[in-house]
Amino acid sequence: MNLYDRYLLPMLVHRTCSATTTMRQRAKVVLLARGDVLEVGFGSGLNLPFYDPSKVTKLWGLDPSAELTRMALQAARDAAFEVKLVPAGSEEIPLDADRFDTAVLTYTLCTIPSGALFFCEHGLAPDASVRRWQSRLNAIWRRVSGGCHLNRDVPALLERGGFEITEIETMYLPGWRVASYQYRGTAVAQLPTSSP
Repeated sequence: MNLYDRYLLPMLVHRTCSATTTMRQRAKVVLLARGDVLEVGFGSGLNLPFYDPSKVTKLWGLDPSAELTRMALQAARDAAFEVKLVPAGSEEIPLDADRFDTAVLTYTLCTIPSGALFFCEHGLAPDASVRRWQSRLNAIWRRVSGGCHLNRDVPALLERGGFEITEIETMYLPGWRVASYQYRGTAVAQLPTSSP
C-alpha cells in the first residue's frame, strides 16, 4: 500500500464525505434503520450519530480500509448500541446475510445481502451536458478519489443486483454538478420467480 492510499486518501474520504449537505442526506437515510443493521462502507463512522438507538439493536460496520476503521474506533465505542467493526470488503461479506433486518449504504454502492436497503448515493446525472463531463473526468476522478465513479447509474446497478426500488428521490445538491447528483431511496430484494 502506498503512502497516498494509507495516509492521505482516508483523510480526504473522511473530509469530503462529511460535508454539510452530504451529512444531511446521510441523516435522512440512516434514521430509517432498525434491528440488526449491516452498514456497508462504514468508513470513519460518519453515520453513527444518525442511527436511532431506540430502533437499532446492533450494528455491523463493514469496510475494507484499515485506516478508516481505525478512525471509526472511538465513535463505535461511544455508540448507544453495540457496534462491531468488520474489516472486509463487500465482495465477500463474512457474515450470515439472514441475520440482518436492514442494510445501509451511504455513498458506497456495493453488493448487499437480502433485506431492506436504504441508500443515498451520487451518480449519473439526467442532464446530457453534465453526463458528458462525468464521463470525461471519471478516469482521473477514480484515481484521486479511491475508486469513486462520477457516472454510475445507481438505479440500474441496484436492479441488476437483485433489488426492486420501491421509493426514490433524485436531486442536485448544492455544489459541483458533476459530483452532486443524488439518489436517495429504498429498495427490497427481489424474490426469484419460479418457472412453470
